[in-house]
Amino acid sequence: MSALTFTLKTRPAQRVDLSPLVCQLLQDKDPSDIAAIELQSGKRKLRVDELFNVSGSDTQNIIIKNSFGKLDFIGKELDGGTITVEGDAGAYLAMGMKSGEIKVSGNVGLYAGCEMKKGYLEIAGDTGDFLGGALPGNKMGMKGGLILVKGNAGERVGDHLRRGTILIEGNAGDYCGSRMTAGTIAVMGQTGRYLGYAMRRGTLLLWNPPQLSASFNDCGTHTLAFLPMLFNAFKMLNSRFADSAEAFNRVQRYAGDMAEMGRGEVLVKI
Repeated sequence: MSALTFTLKTRPAQRVDLSPLVCQLLQDKDPSDIAAIELQSGKRKLRVDELFNVSGSDTQNIIIKNSFGKLDFIGKELDGGTITVEGDAGAYLAMGMKSGEIKVSGNVGLYAGCEMKKGYLEIAGDTGDFLGGALPGNKMGMKGGLILVKGNAGERVGDHLRRGTILIEGNAGDYCGSRMTAGTIAVMGQTGRYLGYAMRRGTLLLWNPPQLSASFNDCGTHTLAFLPMLFNAFKMLNSRFADSAEAFNRVQRYAGDMAEMGRGEVLVKI
């Protein structure tokens, strides 16, 4: 049984909501029923077969070909199965994802992995602001799972992060780890200003020295026994994080944000 494949015919002028095209909602549907599903695009509703050529029948293995940055809500609340995006993806990728796996070969927009609960999200390119964050007005961002970004991330990575792990091979923008209450964010590249702004708990793991505000206390250098175990857990990934040469256990530790609870930590490779 071949993967259920949606190949984009032409790029629409308006953004398109692809949230109906997830594994659990398409399960047991006939190809004709899937082709007739209506997708919101601006003020219009477009049938799936107006936008895509549809082939294959395995609804637990979805491929979106010729994807571009106006296809929003891909994998929203995915609950099992896999989605592979060949190209770019729009905003709200993997929003509220419950389980399963999503891989994107290009760049993605705002709020990727926002309020994600479990599962695995891999982005080969860059991602926009609020990666793994909370929707506006909400107090809990990502609650579990693993996000791997091989490119750069925008501002507010892990805003209100509640649980889970975010791995970034490139750089992260300003306010990385802002208002996080738990979880782990690891950044191999450079980080911007206001790192850990108002963070209450959680861990920021860095390969390069950050710009820290005065509300973070220097706790000295430490050899931490849990770090080799953490890096060992990354060896299953197709990533630089799986490279033993990138692992370390000796760090400079900073505690903060003291303007909040102050139980968060920033660990910087020595």
